[in-house]
Amino acid sequence: MFALMQDSRVQSLHLIVDPPTYLKAVIAIHSSQKGPALGGCRYLSYPSEEGALEDAVQLARNMSYKAVLAGLSLGGGAAVILRPAQVPDRAALFEAFGRFIQTLGGRYIAAIDSGTSREDMDCIAHATQHVTSTTESGDSTGYTALGLYTGIRTTALARLGSDNLEGLRVAVQGLGHVGWALAEQLHAAGAELLVADLDSDKVQLAMEQMGAKPIASEALISTPCDILAPCGLGGVLNSQSVTKLRCAAVAGGANNQLRCAATADQLEARGILYAPDYVINSGGLIYVALQHQGENPDTITAHLSQIGARLTEIFAHAQAEKRSPARVADALAERLLSLE
Repeated sequence: MFALMQDSRVQSLHLIVDPPTYLKAVIAIHSSQKGPALGGCRYLSYPSEEGALEDAVQLARNMSYKAVLAGLSLGGGAAVILRPAQVPDRAALFEAFGRFIQTLGGRYIAAIDSGTSREDMDCIAHATQHVTSTTESGDSTGYTALGLYTGIRTTALARLGSDNLEGLRVAVQGLGHVGWALAEQLHAAGAELLVADLDSDKVQLAMEQMGAKPIASEALISTPCDILAPCGLGGVLNSQSVTKLRCAAVAGGANNQLRCAATADQLEARGILYAPDYVINSGGLIYVALQHQGENPDTITAHLSQIGARLTEIFAHAQAEKRSPARVADALAERLLSLE
């Protein structure tokens, strides 16, 4: 565990057990130099407790990078709640988690993530004020999707020479809230949509409303397209899947898309431009952070424009240095964090 923390430069790990509510969770705080560590709270089944720890640590580090590259006065953190086989009272579980967050004295602020809902955040809010993404604070989905759309246009310009998406073949993997909202914007821009999701009803609806072409989830990676947009869970890009890609660029909303750093080098060697996930998908963080600080919607929307500008900067350095944009983004984030 300590080796994992040292490798990822995580400041602290907090383990929580509350037997009456079946709560088992971990909070990882990567950095609190610029402010409290804001990060998502996941509620998922994991094959092992070690896997949950690793997920929390990697997510916390990425949140630090996301925040500093987005120009936010925040640190990076993440929480993972191990979903039990049976949950007698889900609300009680999340309230217990909120009580633990309160003991950290504001060092960690929770936000919605995979497996959690705004209603879950409401339960946490019964025990602590250090939480975002509640029903009262609103839905960040539209802001995440808008940031993604901006980032995809920037990526298209860098790789294909134009940010006009009309006629471009974009493969959207995952039609959850963010993936669906992104698909709607791409459709409005005239892109040709290829979609995959385990929920056949969502795929059918995308066909009917957006003229999307359905592709089996296992086949989407190898389907020819201009841009692949992973919008499901992470780890989709690994040493094997990268060899199957038939796209010019990867630009999507999923967190932790790269299985490891070497995968980024594989993409670079194949001439596939990669938009670092924690840069392009930072719209949601920008929304919850600025909304939590009391900023108005116009200020939040204006801040989203920095996503395209930051990607342009990263792509330019990557081209000049002949390195993967993922390596460049990591180095830039570490440099900015070290200046604090």
